[in-house]
Amino acid sequence: MSRIIAGAAGGLRLQSVPGQGTRPTTDRVKESLFARLEAWGMLHEARVLDLFAGSGALGCEAASRGAAAVTLVERHPPAVRACRANAAVVHRALGRDDVVAVHQGAVAAYLADPAAGPWDLVLADPPYPLGERELTAVLAALVGRLGEGGVVVVERSSRSPEPAWPSGLRRFEQKRHGETTTWFAETALTSAPPPGAPR
Repeated sequence: MSRIIAGAAGGLRLQSVPGQGTRPTTDRVKESLFARLEAWGMLHEARVLDLFAGSGALGCEAASRGAAAVTLVERHPPAVRACRANAAVVHRALGRDDVVAVHQGAVAAYLADPAAGPWDLVLADPPYPLGERELTAVLAALVGRLGEGGVVVVERSSRSPEPAWPSGLRRFEQKRHGETTTWFAETALTSAPPPGAPR
């Protein structure tokens, strides 16, 4: 069972998705990822999109640390139930119930809605079996839909190749944590990385 690392809901336990179909982000990876995002000032009042949300742990962590609006996108019913339960945990800690929204459906279908977005932070932790072509299509659907200084984070197996970034997104950093690697990208037209990010 995972937990919220820090923020208003810090220390609270989150519900896991039953079965072996999801691969939750370890606390070690989550702690490193969110320390980086906080150092860059990416979380306060941010609009966050958590794709392939699983239990919603990443989006809920962002909400706990000050994000203004978080959308969890997940298609599988057991995972959706975990997302809703975990959103309720965070809402109780925040004393409000309008921060984390859960959208049940496929990521591609959600991103096909031109009214969705913009987002300041997109967290994508796709299942390992998702092919590189499908991942590139998801990333391409995010082009032009990030707010100023927005960042996309992709979490993949360290055995997987670097995502094929579509025109319009530029990778500016990566971090390996054993079997997991996180990749960070921004709008390609942005002349400077997020505050505090390596140049």
